[in-house]
Amino acid sequence: MSIETLSGALLAHGNYWIVIGLMMTGLYVVIDRGNLVKKIIGLNIFQTSVFMLYISMGKIDGGTAPILDQALGRTYSNPLPHVLILTAIVVGVATTALGLALVVRIKEAYGTIEEDEILAIEHGEDDR
Repeated sequence: MSIETLSGALLAHGNYWIVIGLMMTGLYVVIDRGNLVKKIIGLNIFQTSVFMLYISMGKIDGGTAPILDQALGRTYSNPLPHVLILTAIVVGVATTALGLALVVRIKEAYGTIEEDEILAIEHGEDDR
């Protein structure tokens, strides 16, 4: 396989590379950060990358909207991934709102939103 063929294949699937980059960024933020709000942001980044993956897979080159008319033999894009992603966006917004509401309650209860400080308070190692 020549360099030109390999670079052409990589560029042809650039959307997948962007999705992989966003997924890894979101996963890194969730794992590495101790701040609960940052963890929620990382989950949203990861979730957005999954949305982009499904939407990009549902697009067909040369495909049109799946509206039936007199012309037969046309190529249609599948609307199912787009419909599922609309539902997933609504669920994601609701989940984010619930997560942020829990963070507010945790801040009221413990006085912090840092995971290591909450664990220290829970185990009785409070230095306040």
